[in-house]
Amino acid sequence: MAADKNISENIEEYLEVLYRNGSNGEQVSTTTLSKDLGIAPGSVTQMLKKLENLGYINYTPYKGATLTDEGMKIAQKITRKHRILEKFLLDVLKVKEENVHEQACEMEHTLSDEAERALCTMLHHPDLCPDNNIIPACNFDFESCQDCFSQKDFDQIMNRKFNLLSISELTSSCEGTVSFIRGNEKLLDEITDMDIKVGSHLSYEFNENRVSNYFLVTIDEKELNIPLEMANNIFIRI
Repeated sequence: MAADKNISENIEEYLEVLYRNGSNGEQVSTTTLSKDLGIAPGSVTQMLKKLENLGYINYTPYKGATLTDEGMKIAQKITRKHRILEKFLLDVLKVKEENVHEQACEMEHTLSDEAERALCTMLHHPDLCPDNNIIPACNFDFESCQDCFSQKDFDQIMNRKFNLLSISELTSSCEGTVSFIRGNEKLLDEITDMDIKVGSHLSYEFNENRVSNYFLVTIDEKELNIPLEMANNIFIRI
């Protein structure tokens, strides 16, 4: 399945910037969008109104915009492809680091879902792009990367019906259900040893003064300090 031809590259770019600046539901200002996209504020405002009419964002004049569930779905998908491509271009093809972002931008809109999955497998389920930004979870209906690896026929893969965020992406207090765990067998075993599994209930109290590289969460009524490497790969449905 290729990228959705009904969604223009321009729309995908806007949603991608909104996700980059507000993945956890934060409101992104018109000024921020204007600077990131290099587009005049007036033109940004007109596009935001269009995106709201399409159901991709919630827009408040003079304040900014947040992604709807549908907008988040599209934004995560294109962001994931971009960041996986960056890692592939840098680590495998040895493209110059200063050229990686621009080339990934050109390729992300045409990368098929099947090719994205193949790249993810070849790169051993990466969690971070070269800029150390989180690579979002895939939207395939798996509980772990091992489930993905065991499914050989791409045409039989179903898409997940809801969006996910990793623990390390959480920027406000929330709770949800662990719905996907990414990583190799060793990491999956380490997470299982902490009694974390798909279906576990997780709650998180945001603390600006938290210990760096650890996230204090409550999972099934048990308080745990989750190291960053694990937090990058444990995804919850909020």
